[in-house]
Amino acid sequence: MQCGFAFLEAGAVRSKNCTNILIKNVLDSLLGILGYWAIGWALAYGPNSNNFLDHFFGFSQFFVIGLQNYAKFFFQFVFAATAATIISGAVAERAEFASFCYPILTHWGWTPNGWMTRGFDPSLGLEQHLFENNTLNSKVRFKNIAPGVHLCGGTISLIAALLIGPRIGRFPEKEARQKNKVKKGKQQRITPMRNVGTEGKLPKIAEIKGHSVPFASLGGFILMFGFLAFNGGSTGEISTKGVGQVVAKVMVNTILCGAFAALSYLFVHFIRKGKWTILLTINACLTGMVSACAGCNIMPVWTSAITGSIAGMAYLAFSELCLIMRIDDPLDAFAVHFGGGLWGLISACLVTEKGLLFSLIDPEKVKFDEALWQLCWQSVCAVAIIVWSALVLTPAFLILKAFGKMRVPREVEIRGLDRIKHGEAAYPLTAYGHGWGDGTEFVITPLQDVGGDAVNGKNNIREKQLFVLMFCLFL
Repeated sequence: MQCGFAFLEAGAVRSKNCTNILIKNVLDSLLGILGYWAIGWALAYGPNSNNFLDHFFGFSQFFVIGLQNYAKFFFQFVFAATAATIISGAVAERAEFASFCYPILTHWGWTPNGWMTRGFDPSLGLEQHLFENNTLNSKVRFKNIAPGVHLCGGTISLIAALLIGPRIGRFPEKEARQKNKVKKGKQQRITPMRNVGTEGKLPKIAEIKGHSVPFASLGGFILMFGFLAFNGGSTGEISTKGVGQVVAKVMVNTILCGAFAALSYLFVHFIRKGKWTILLTINACLTGMVSACAGCNIMPVWTSAITGSIAGMAYLAFSELCLIMRIDDPLDAFAVHFGGGLWGLISACLVTEKGLLFSLIDPEKVKFDEALWQLCWQSVCAVAIIVWSALVLTPAFLILKAFGKMRVPREVEIRGLDRIKHGEAAYPLTAYGHGWGDGTEFVITPLQDVGGDAVNGKNNIREKQLFVLMFCLFL
């Protein structure tokens, strides 16, 4: 999954920021495993001696002390790292925050005593739901926390995109309105970037294309394959008799949902724009696979057409919503993961074997009131995931923004992060053409920090101090 995200994101950004995207994905995994090892597993699966608090989070086995099931630890770490990778922005250390945010959701929906897993029984009182330390004999329970990974990541992506603001030149008309903005008694002139050859009225939305369609396509294909393991591996085993058939059904439903989502989106997009797009079609396919997470093991295969097709339209709707609200999401992470995750949680109560659709087809086998209660409970759980993700990450992003660490300076953004922040261009011109000329190509001019002290200077010193402080706090 990490490899797929790396190629998809690297291809979707401009070449001047390719190295930055790649190191972000590397740090998501490296810092993610440290965070999940230190506190993530404990909050997700560590037993809690307090019966009431055990409904919400674990509190033991920190640093996996006393852990026996290391296979489960590794699989769950991959989930947490994926939730971190989904998030938009340039703050690599957010993996540490995600290692706290996602495991709590895991405890709610994947442990026997989590409040989502225990479910809801209308015949019981609030005290029995909260304080009894046993799994309720309720038929209304949370279907699957797997879409919570995507709903969590999609929610945080939206918050990050809102707080960090759009890329320079993404919304030229909006930038032009701020041209003579007065700030702290000084006039700050903001010159919007224009498309070459355009004159007169500025466009409301300017398309900023990624530098490599093949890279992004390769990442998309890797992610499609990864989703089969992502969903199929959630069963936890394959050797027990009968489980293999369930895993096979999961994979068939997953790939069918992706196919229907991609084709439905491609059809509508061609009608609207008259173009056959590859990158957006891949995103729609991933949205369909995300939507399959909740019910792919209990969903009749033919209902994949319903789930996938609506997922493709959900991607279209949320993607257009971001543009209408002038939210710059270069990878459509919000549309893919929030839209797919939310629809997946809802569809698990509609088209699965005990869903609302089957209560209308066969009322004697599936009771309508139970199916309706299930939909209500699933909706409550979805809202809880969204609210929890927002409450945990919003203060962290606001702190980074207050200290000026949420977004790089304007000069750095224009010239690119690769050379200035990393000293490693993804495509250094000096590395091309050796041996093709008269030998002058071997004369390599040392790279210099573009912008000099005006860009880096004190900012680099502050970054180092902040890094040392955060590292000490982590220890």
